[in-house]
Parts: sequence; structure tokens; C-alpha cells
Amino acid sequence: MIEIIKDFTSWLITQGVNQDVAHYVRLAILLGILTILLFVVEFVARKFVVGGVRRVFKLTSNKWDDILVEKKVFIRLAHLFPAMVINWATPFVFDDFQFLIPIIYKLVEVYVVGVFLMVIISFLNALEFYFSNSKKFKDKPIESYFQLVKLIAYFIAGIFILSIAIGKSPIYLLSAFGAMTAIVMLIFKDTILGFVASIQVAANDMLRVDDWLEMPKYGADGDVIKISLTTVKVRNWNKTITTIPTYALVSESFKNWRGMQDTGARRIKRHMYIRPKSIRFVDANMLEKFGCFQLLENYLLSRQKEIEEFNSTSNSNKKETINGRNLTNIGVFRKYVELYLRNNKNVNHDLTLMVRQLQSNQYGLPLEIYCFANTTEWIEYEEIQSDIMDHLLAASESFGLEIYELSNSLEQ
Repeated sequence: MIEIIKDFTSWLITQGVNQDVAHYVRLAILLGILTILLFVVEFVARKFVVGGVRRVFKLTSNKWDDILVEKKVFIRLAHLFPAMVINWATPFVFDDFQFLIPIIYKLVEVYVVGVFLMVIISFLNALEFYFSNSKKFKDKPIESYFQLVKLIAYFIAGIFILSIAIGKSPIYLLSAFGAMTAIVMLIFKDTILGFVASIQVAANDMLRVDDWLEMPKYGADGDVIKISLTTVKVRNWNKTITTIPTYALVSESFKNWRGMQDTGARRIKRHMYIRPKSIRFVDANMLEKFGCFQLLENYLLSRQKEIEEFNSTSNSNKKETINGRNLTNIGVFRKYVELYLRNNKNVNHDLTLMVRQLQSNQYGLPLEIYCFANTTEWIEYEEIQSDIMDHLLAASESFGLEIYELSNSLEQ
């Protein structure tokens, strides 16, 4: 082949081309031929090699190979064929420019490393897509791990390219990088912290995609939509996006509402403030009235019997109501609220349910309603909570109680 090229140079000289110029003319012609050859090789590789692989994969029922094609793994692998052609043609094309041959070989080697890097990245993208769409790994921070692997791949490729450029072994460069560990750690501090945090988050199952995350320091209150190596993205309820450093999930506190979602129930914790001056002992008229409330019939009968027996045994002087044991309107109302909740089909009866008094304050005596709605759906939860409070606020008047103020504190 070299002899043919030299004969071509001689022919150019016989045609009147200057001997010094003839070498450049021949180089230009050969580069033109090589360019056309590269386009032909690229076309053949895409059309027949990659196209054949794609057709074969379409005949299979496995979706994994389709993902490899979709992520262009084989198309990028086809770029190796032009590199092989250049490597083969370099001695012939640059025969008169020997000083360029080592440079061309190095450029080809760098190109091959770049191609392999792109193939590996495409393959990792295919793996990431496959695992991210798998039900088994859907709630895992898959992207974080693949980002780390890609970062390592870029780092290794950079080492090989640099070793080719300076003509040193990759091992030599790695040993040199060992002395720069402190600088590398400073540059990649967030990445390293994020990776460690990602492992801890995944290992301890602290957070998953679609979890409800609340982190006031960062203004985050909503669903987790993405967990990457360095950041966690949260779509807040007002549809804004908050970005949180991944390592902050380990170094700082946050609230994950997954437990509530897994339970299938959401807490209702509301207060009714009773005016103390409206609290009184139950007299005969009130007792007769309360006896007409269906939820209280059995309770009043048993409770009143118990009180009468106690007063009789203790010889309580009932000329004054304060003596002995007595029912109070707030006590009866508290029992009514409890029975009302226990008979409410929208309240979860397997979880904590209670009605209790808290320390009185400037607003009155707080009566706390503590139970769980049997849904985690936001709108349904608010409707259930509102219906309960509507009824109890209206019912309090039937017990002779006055409401001072309803607390604005809702379940968060």
C-alpha cells in the first residue's frame, strides 16, 4: 500500500506538481478518501450491525434488550469501527509526515477511551431506567448510586486520557493523586457526604420517593420526587420545589409521614375551650334532659346507680349538691364526645381514641379530642375532622356549656 502511495506521489510530480507541494496534495487527497471511507464505515455499522442487533432484539419478548437499544448502547459502540479504520490507515496517509503518526495514534486512543466511556454511561443509563421502573426498587434512591458509578467512570476515563496524553502509566497518575487526597476530598466534599448519606438513608430506610417529608429549616413540606447523590427534591403542597442537600437528612432532623400513610389513618387533635362559669353539677332537670340523648342512655343509668350507691354508703348529705359524688355537665359531655367518636364510622377504632381535659389557660378549660380518621387522603380527612367539630360545637350548647374559642391548631 505504501508503494502504491509513493507511486502516486511520483505521478503527481510527473504531472508538473512541485515535489514539496506534491506531498501536501497527496495528503489532502488521502484525507478526503479517508473521510469518505469513514462515512461509509459509519453508515454500514449503523445500518447493518446496529440495525441487525435492533431487529433481533425486537423478536425477543425480553424488555431488557429493548432498553439497551433505546439508550443507544450499540449506536455508541458502533463508533469504534471508524477508530479502527483511522488506526489502520494512519501509516499510509501520513507516510510523508512521520512526526504526526504518534500524535494521531494518541488521538485515536483518546477517542476510543471516550467511546468506551459513552458506552458505559449508556449502559448505566439503561440499568438505571430498568431498576427505576421496577416495583421492587421504585422507592429506592437508585439515581444516587448510578450517579456515583458514573462519576467513578468519568474519573477513570480522565485518568486514562491524561496517561495517554503525557505518556505515563495510569498507575503512576493514581499514585500522584494519592498525594492530592485532601484537595480531592475538598473538591468532592458534597459528593462524598451525599454518597455516605445516601447509603445511610437507604440502609436505614429513612426516606423513599413519594414519602411525605417535612423539614421546616429548608421550607420543605410535601412529597419527595427525587433522591440523587447530592440533593433531594421535594414538591411542596403549594407546588413549589425545594432542594435539600442529601447529607442534611443525616445531620439534621426531619419528619417523614410515611408511618401515617402506611397505617392508613391520620390523627385528629383538636381543642374546644369551655368557659369555666358554664361548668356546673347536673340537677334533676338536666339529668332528665341528658337521658333523652341516645348515646348516653346506658351510661347515665349505670353511672347514676353507681353514684347513688356511693352516696348512700358514705351517708353523704345531699341537701347540698357539693357533698358526695355528682355528675357534672362537662363530665357528661366528655363521655358523650367519646361515645360519639366510638360510633363514628369515619374514625379508626383500633388506634388511640380519647377525650381529655388539659391545663386551663386564659381561654378557658381546653377539652382535647384525640383520635384518628380512617383515611390519609387530605380532602376526606379535612371533611371528617370538620364534621366532627361541627357536631360537637353544636352539641355543647345542649349540655349548658359555653365555648370560648376554638383553637386554630390543626393536625400538621
